[in-house]
Amino acid sequence: MTKPSDADLRANLRERGLRATGARVAVLRVLLDADRPLSHADVCDLVEGGGFDRATVYRNLTDLVDVGLARRSDHGDHVWRFEHSGAELHEHAHFVCTECGTVACLPPEAVKVEGVAHVQDVHLRGVCVTCAD
Repeated sequence: MTKPSDADLRANLRERGLRATGARVAVLRVLLDADRPLSHADVCDLVEGGGFDRATVYRNLTDLVDVGLARRSDHGDHVWRFEHSGAELHEHAHFVCTECGTVACLPPEAVKVEGVAHVQDVHLRGVCVTCAD
């Protein structure tokens, strides 16, 4: 899949009724490039070079959630994590390491739930490979 350009991201933001500010484009780009849900602190670290303060990053994350471009989840540790809300990302399980707190997305085929019309969230807890070594 081709990465959308910054112009595409700006157009997408405007279509959703948001101003296409540099901070908002940077935050959306970080979410699109991520392979796992990111905490506010993670996003701040990844947009560090942009000169955006933590409050601006948080406001942009919540704005993206409000217009459906991102989703916010709590994986049982009272830390909000954010991920892009592309259609393929809506319904999947997450693995949460009980040692380091890392959250990883699991492929859809990793967890099958039968006899249920709709599954909201699935969180598997355990120790990641890094912590197990």
